[in-house]
Amino acid sequence: MVVLDFSRVFSIQENQEAQLKKIAEARGVSEAEIIRQALENELRYVGNYRSAYDSTSWQKVLDFWAELDKRSPVPQRPRDWTRDDLYEERMSRYDRHSD
Repeated sequence: MVVLDFSRVFSIQENQEAQLKKIAEARGVSEAEIIRQALENELRYVGNYRSAYDSTSWQKVLDFWAELDKRSPVPQRPRDWTRDDLYEERMSRYDRHSD
């Protein structure tokens, strides 16, 4: 099996470099290894969130919403309660009365 290594140069902020050094030292590995592990971790999660970046998935969502818009509204019915009724019911749960 042949393993190819690629070298990359990238910029990080000064505070990120300091944190990277501390983490690498604490774990006893190279800074490059910390970066590789972070990249592997990120790539593992990309699969879980792929639909957020997938235009086909978004189109399915938009189509679903369009279908919902075509449905008739839920029939409305008159309210059989008042705000005071709800407040009184709530207060009675705590053995209190609003008056």
